Amino acid sequence: MEGIDGAGKTTQMHLLAEALVQAGRKVHTTCEPTTLPSGVAIREALAGKGGERTVCQMAAMFALDRINHNVHPTEGIAAKLAAGYDVLCDRYYYSSLAYQGSLPRNAAWVRSLNEECPDIRHPDLCIFLDLTPEESMERIARGRTTREIYETADQLMRFRETFFSVLDSLGERDRIVRVCAAGTPEEVAARVRDAVSTTLRI
Repeated sequence: MEGIDGAGKTTQMHLLAEALVQAGRKVHTTCEPTTLPSGVAIREALAGKGGERTVCQMAAMFALDRINHNVHPTEGIAAKLAAGYDVLCDRYYYSSLAYQGSLPRNAAWVRSLNEECPDIRHPDLCIFLDLTPEESMERIARGRTTREIYETADQLMRFRETFFSVLDSLGERDRIVRVCAAGTPEEVAARVRDAVSTTLRI
């Protein structure tokens, strides 16, 4: 599940998980950054703790966390898939391509770091929740008391445009579906379920 900050990724991931469980499937929900030590370090950096990091430092931190996310022996994506679970993830490497890869001088390196690593699994489907930066900022303001370093209107506008570019460039290789994230959670959830059932036939 991808989208700019405030698009409703976490909410929609859990609503989709509930629908899949009701349909009799085993579901594991997860997120990036993870709750592993590598993910905790990222969350602290995003909150502005420990000093400023370069874009390349952040990209490397995310890549390490993503590798750990895939290979952890009990809670990793590979382990859960092997155990028969559908794995739903709130953010994945598309976010790194859009956020840390948003500047032209970083784009190729960030993409290579994520796409060529054998320990980073390619997803079966990416749902991109599309919401305008203005609506995203309104949701962030209503739901949080603090903001992360990327959560400004100008940044969100740039990241949304970069997301579009990234998703278009990967469209032939990855199964990516854009879903309008405007409306009530229930309305968006219905669109997400339609996209999943149509694309994966589950």
